[in-house]
Amino acid sequence: MRRSDREITDPEEISEILEKAQVCRVALACNNEPYIVPMNFGFKDKHLYLHSAPEGRKISILHRNNRVCFEVDIETELIKSDKPCNWGMEYRSVIGSGAAVFIEDTSEKKRILNIIMKKYSHEKHHEYDENILKNVTIIKVHIEEIKAKGRI
Repeated sequence: MRRSDREITDPEEISEILEKAQVCRVALACNNEPYIVPMNFGFKDKHLYLHSAPEGRKISILHRNNRVCFEVDIETELIKSDKPCNWGMEYRSVIGSGAAVFIEDTSEKKRILNIIMKKYSHEKHHEYDENILKNVTIIKVHIEEIKAKGRI
């Protein structure tokens, strides 16, 4: 990390950023073409959880290359200055990477959907229609590297 003075190493603060962030940008690559998509997500026990329709560009890419990179940010605010080159940004962000796997087990899908739903609704358990569970794709990212930084 170029700016070590901005590095965040406290695992609790990293988890806090991941809990507060509303959108996760997931980066994928296939055949030397990058692709990035903003997604709702959950985070627990060093895993990133995503849900998706069962088809589409990201699903197609993940079947060919399960390596992902992701980014979240919170508390962003532009810092203005009289000089254009002195402008900056306040923020806290997390960038990570890992390997994605598709979850097929229905009970595991429910558990992961509850993690995602708790993030946005703060309720721990939800009821899911069996047809929805059959048709939703759940992606679990085993986080292998994670870094955070901030400027407040």
